[in-house]
Amino acid sequence: MSKKPLILVTNDDGITAPGVRALIEVMNTIGDVVVVAPDSPQSGMGHAITINSTLHIEKVTIDGGNQEEYSCSGTPADCVKLGVKQILDRRPDLCVSGINHGSNSSINVIYSGTMSAAIEAGVEGIPAIGFSLCDYNWSANFEHCKTYIKTIAENVLKNGLDTGTVLNVNFPNLEKKAIKGIKICRQAKANWEEEFDKRQNPFGKDYYWLTGKFVNLDKGEDTDEWALAHGYVSVVPVQFDLTAHHSIQKLNTWTFNEK
Repeated sequence: MSKKPLILVTNDDGITAPGVRALIEVMNTIGDVVVVAPDSPQSGMGHAITINSTLHIEKVTIDGGNQEEYSCSGTPADCVKLGVKQILDRRPDLCVSGINHGSNSSINVIYSGTMSAAIEAGVEGIPAIGFSLCDYNWSANFEHCKTYIKTIAENVLKNGLDTGTVLNVNFPNLEKKAIKGIKICRQAKANWEEEFDKRQNPFGKDYYWLTGKFVNLDKGEDTDEWALAHGYVSVVPVQFDLTAHHSIQKLNTWTFNEK
């Protein structure tokens, strides 16, 4: 009998978030599941790691299922590091992160704790996927995501991923019958136009709330933003080598004189 794949599950919304509970449910149908997730929300943490304070792990039981679960005081990236280096007795065959409450398409991948956890697994050479639903509501319905999550995860386990690549998967906020299928995409060239709402506390000290709007100026029909807007599940292969390879030749034409 073949051994079941070992699957590490994490997220950035916290171990009790409905999104990760839905993801655990799907992974339990595929393999042996170990969950290492933050003990509190860590959205927008990006690839932060804890270096100036201690980390704590607690074995917990949140709900039913065959999974083994650990609550971690650190960031999503910390959770993956601790899971791989301290908790698991062998390397996982797959790491999945999410399901995030909210989009991680286009530029959001840079800020996302969900995707940074997947990327951290990728750095360790572990096939990894980040899943997100374009609905920020805590009580969002994740049911329509489950069949797509299973087929994507099973394809990664069967076919593997290129070295240095993880998958960024986003689901449109639609009923299952309205979703047209899966589309492989590139990341849209879009960004946030940010502002700060300046206020003052009762003691006269200024404070700020980050606000802004999301702007997509990319008219391409091969992007994640286009796919989501047209009813598709977007799948973007993300590489964590940030080298701008196309600029190396140009930079080599510069003259660097020591002063």
